[in-house]
Amino acid sequence: MPDYHKLYTPQDSAVVFIDMQPQMLFGVASMDRATLINNATLLGKAAKEFNVPVVLTAVETESFSGYVWPQLLDVFPGQQVVERSSMNSWDDLGFRKAVEATGRKNIIMTGLWTEVCVTWPTIEMLGAGYTIYVVEDCCGATSLAAHEAALSRMVQAGAVRLTTIAALLEWQRDWANREHYNALMGLLKQQAGAYGSGIEYAYTMVHKAPQSAQKPQAVPNKAH
Repeated sequence: MPDYHKLYTPQDSAVVFIDMQPQMLFGVASMDRATLINNATLLGKAAKEFNVPVVLTAVETESFSGYVWPQLLDVFPGQQVVERSSMNSWDDLGFRKAVEATGRKNIIMTGLWTEVCVTWPTIEMLGAGYTIYVVEDCCGATSLAAHEAALSRMVQAGAVRLTTIAALLEWQRDWANREHYNALMGLLKQQAGAYGSGIEYAYTMVHKAPQSAQKPQAVPNKAH
């Protein structure tokens, strides 16, 4: 069965963040940039909670693009950022080694810009035998047209489109699994928008948890 007909797990997937840098963000016109930062940070925090390997890579940090967003660096303190000059990450030996070192073939892809630095490595990694899931609301392009054209090109090559909430919930899979439950609920309350507000409502109004509790208490599965 092809991998794209299966659900990925925390044990067989890895996340790639490409060029989440200020200069690249300046050119994004396909979605709200604050939302893009929020989504990428939420995905990074969820990956860390589920012990999913993460690769951070940046292009021309000192000479053009600036440092990776502090919101992401704060999630992965001390993690090496693979520095490149190439627009196509897969052309860079350091990036290839970092991806290979994860030991995972399901790659959850994010980055800037969708039409270049996400599309090019996605196409080549598909050719190299990886299954690529493009988190489209953790990617930004220079226009909405560029974003949609890039997504179409990647899908035609065999990539799978998904979004942030769907990406991280695929790791959780079953609300009966309690290992990451409380931590995940905390992340969603903070950064998942309307869904997070719904979780807060369920905790405080339905299950009578203390308002604005720092750590959510375990509640029955029907809260979802």
